[in-house]
Amino acid sequence: MPKNTYENIMQSNLSEIKTDGLHIKTIDMHTGGESLRVILEGFPELKGNSVLEYRNYCKENYDHLRTALMLEPRGHADMYGCLLVPPNDEEGDFGILFLHNEGYSTMCGHAIIAISTLAVEMQWIDVKEGDNLLKIDAPCGRILSYIFVKEGQVSGVRFHCVPSFVLALDRTIEIPGLETITYDLAYGGAYYAYVDMAKNSFDFDLDTSSYNDLIKAGMDIKRAVSARDTDIIHPLERDLSFLYGTIFVDNTKQPNGNDSKNVCIFAEGEVDRCPTGSGVSGRMAIHSARKEIALGETMSIESITGSVFNGSVVSETTFGPFEAVIPQVEGTAHITGHHTFIIDPKDPMKHGFILR
Repeated sequence: MPKNTYENIMQSNLSEIKTDGLHIKTIDMHTGGESLRVILEGFPELKGNSVLEYRNYCKENYDHLRTALMLEPRGHADMYGCLLVPPNDEEGDFGILFLHNEGYSTMCGHAIIAISTLAVEMQWIDVKEGDNLLKIDAPCGRILSYIFVKEGQVSGVRFHCVPSFVLALDRTIEIPGLETITYDLAYGGAYYAYVDMAKNSFDFDLDTSSYNDLIKAGMDIKRAVSARDTDIIHPLERDLSFLYGTIFVDNTKQPNGNDSKNVCIFAEGEVDRCPTGSGVSGRMAIHSARKEIALGETMSIESITGSVFNGSVVSETTFGPFEAVIPQVEGTAHITGHHTFIIDPKDPMKHGFILR
């Protein structure tokens, strides 16, 4: 008796799919609810001698693959990803590029936490009990990541960010529809405008019900500050001299003991589901400058989803003309799945699209 269709389905082998085009394999993760698509196989080789050179080469030659993997129909407006590349020198373990709906960011703490977790899960390193050190070269510089393993399992990751510093405190700007906005500017691997809800008057809060209002206000502030504040310049690298996003800061409304809450609007209106690792790094610089945190003291910062990063200052330093700190950020990540994405040349939407 011939098999029916259902029996054929149950006996089919997905590895036998013969669809034409590029096949790209990924592992998907999340850190505090914020997605990370880790590209592992199938992406064309990048040329260069440093992470920044790989980043520029990818932007100039394979940006259509960024949009294909980050945007619909394979991703969504808030998708985030990373691509591993060689380190800047022999002391590094690997380099990393960060991808999102707008382009390529310079630093991403949630991606560092996730990829460090994956390094243990995939046994890319010789794993031992206790701390396992990774030296990761991001576009902003070298990140030291410590993966804590207990009884063979990752229980958390903490990383030391690049020197983080304050550019300005309590600046003001007039924005139509928002009136006068008071904000701080700080760098934690990327530049952010930090908007304290207590110093400003908004008709929204930092809850999920304010999602669309947060995007609009965050992007209005980002565009206005970017257009006016011409001193958002990295001391060493021109490629890092731009405002990445707006971070709204408020007291937590939950009886959970957390110190405060972050909601970050970055790139082209993406809303970070986690507390934003580079954003927490910049906040550590702000709190240090205001004498609100001491060396070794920890702050717990929650996100729009309620996930938490712990931030602290491990040392003080200088960076160019700035008094700076080395922040530590701690969180956890989880694997959500693995995929083989097909970039079919016959597909009219092969390079992706975005709806916001």
